[in-house]
Amino acid sequence: MSIRLHISENGRLSLPVALRRRYGLDKGGDVIVEDHGDRIVIHTVDQAVKHAQAMSRKLIGDTSEASVDDFIADRRRQAETE
Repeated sequence: MSIRLHISENGRLSLPVALRRRYGLDKGGDVIVEDHGDRIVIHTVDQAVKHAQAMSRKLIGDTSEASVDDFIADRRRQAETE
């Protein structure tokens, strides 16, 4: 889907209501704007978080040893032996 939009002189961009509703932005909200060199991509924050989580799972898997709590506990154990 392609939609032509206008950016005002002060940089404002209005998304059509159908897109705002579709992506949960109908009451406003934050988005992430990525510059890919040849294009601009807008993601909702939820989309960006889900993407980061998927990349993390791909790198470290779903193992329980990879949790932040496990990492901190391991670092505390290491500190006790130093």
